[in-house]
Amino acid sequence: MTYDEVIHFLYNSLPVFHREGKKAYKPGLDNIIILCDQLNNPQHSFKSLHIAGTNGKGSSSHFVASILQEHGFKVGLYTSPHLKSFTERIKINGIEVSKEWVSSFVSKKKNIIQEVSPSFFEWTVAMAFCYFKEQKVDWAIIETGLGGRLDSTNIIMPFGCLITNIGYDHQDILGNSLEEIAFEKAGIIKQGIPVTISEYQPEISDIFIGKANEHQAAIQFAKEDI
Repeated sequence: MTYDEVIHFLYNSLPVFHREGKKAYKPGLDNIIILCDQLNNPQHSFKSLHIAGTNGKGSSSHFVASILQEHGFKVGLYTSPHLKSFTERIKINGIEVSKEWVSSFVSKKKNIIQEVSPSFFEWTVAMAFCYFKEQKVDWAIIETGLGGRLDSTNIIMPFGCLITNIGYDHQDILGNSLEEIAFEKAGIIKQGIPVTISEYQPEISDIFIGKANEHQAAIQFAKEDI
């Protein structure tokens, strides 16, 4: 398939959130686990940092990637959504994945798509993992798509997590209160993995502290360094 045919196939064959809204959202990690297992679990092949939040997670992801790149590392970056081109979602050292790679990869793995029936987001996450594995990145900066706890990116085992400030977003899925939304974002906190919270918000700070304590994860609020 050509690149244009591949993009048409992905957008018209898989549930896409910006088109279908909540109907395209597949809660839970079972599907992405199955999908990545079919792809030989590429997410285990590189070191990663995981970034969630409501505002600033995209700019924070780019900033962290830039810092690592300046220190000589080969850095993968996965963000969503894209503005103009699908290839914006997957970058290494600031360079977008090639259209040729996208078309070749999807053409080769089309049978897995048909077997697993992933959402559009699940597939793009898995594809990014495969690209980073193939290109042997030193680090991958992975931005969540929606929430955190049940987000498809949450199958990685990162070296650290960052949660930017929390506001009201996707309330039909994440909940109607800041506390509910923060609980979902805090779901990226894992056993023994340090987490930084970019803004101290008194009404929800205990949610992050509690989750970090539950998982014996060191927690730091960014304002502590100011």
